[in-house]
Amino acid sequence: MGSKKWLFGFLGWAIFGPMGALLGFLAGAAADFLGGGNLLGGGEDDTTYRPGGGYSGGGYSTSGRTSSEDWRNGQRNSFMMSLLVLATAVIKADGRLSDAELQNVKSFIRTNFGDQAASQAESIVRQLMAKDINIYEVGAQIRTYMNYSQRLQLFQYLVQLAQCDGMVQAELDVLDSIASAIGLSGTDRDSLLNMYRQQADSAYKVLGIDPTATDEEVRKAYKRMALKYHPDKVATLGEDVQKAAEEKFKKVQQAYEQIKRERGM
Repeated sequence: MGSKKWLFGFLGWAIFGPMGALLGFLAGAAADFLGGGNLLGGGEDDTTYRPGGGYSGGGYSTSGRTSSEDWRNGQRNSFMMSLLVLATAVIKADGRLSDAELQNVKSFIRTNFGDQAASQAESIVRQLMAKDINIYEVGAQIRTYMNYSQRLQLFQYLVQLAQCDGMVQAELDVLDSIASAIGLSGTDRDSLLNMYRQQADSAYKVLGIDPTATDEEVRKAYKRMALKYHPDKVATLGEDVQKAAEEKFKKVQQAYEQIKRERGM
């Protein structure tokens, strides 16, 4: 992503929330393009002038028209800004930002989104550390502009990030607040948290059931969760996010296989 798109997206988030990030992304995309930068990763050959319609590049037109690709990238940018804001809230749970925590954020973003995103994310997180983050106001905006599957993926990323250096109670408390703020059910919150735990009943919690569930209830729970966590649910956020979503899907399969082995199903 071009630097202007990230900058405009951050400013949009700061003023208007996730939808502001989308609008900021589009404005920044135009600024990147008009300033000679690549738009949405397109090469110079993708740029043409449309008589009477303005410039266009990679699907974006300064006449105000946007393609479905522009919308998906704007949606992804909004998702990324939401992730960084809530990740900062998790980091701030212990009242400070250590170099180790910042490196964890950079490493996490780099692994999932690439080197350029990691560098830009560091700058944004440092700025956000100086701001008060109202989780419930942020969550209300996220509930408005993200569907449930996207919110599940957002929470999974936050849980993974908190696990990087060992989750402490303060981080767990913030994650509980975030789950509530973005409208996740308690069952889904516990499912995602227990994907990274090794407790006796973790496999059951991943499937959203109790150890007293019948074999038939276990089978139904597996099918329900496998459908809910299917990677195609977040395909509009990009291939890297969809690939990360495969981990949730695999965790559900692993939990089901563990229960089957334990029960001799």
